[in-house]
Amino acid sequence: MKEKIHPTYFADAKIKCACGKVHSIGSTVKEIHIEICSNCHPFYTGKDKLVDTAGRVDRFKRLVSKQEEVSKVRVGKKAKRAKASARKVSKVKDKK
Repeated sequence: MKEKIHPTYFADAKIKCACGKVHSIGSTVKEIHIEICSNCHPFYTGKDKLVDTAGRVDRFKRLVSKQEEVSKVRVGKKAKRAKASARKVSKVKDKK
């Protein structure tokens, strides 16, 4: 291997999370600051903690609630067809 071309390797590099947990690993960077680690990530903890970026989660929840409200009011195609055929039958009976 060539001399003096490789970065310095720190066997005791520290990773500091926003939750306060400090991990020690080997890296070419002495200290790394992160937002989410295995101690606070919802996949590993099983907690339903959402990381919201610019209100996307709230916007999605609003959209879903609007869709549920609209779906309660709307009538499906089968119901519309049944209603239409009932009207046709009643018109035919009225003509007789």
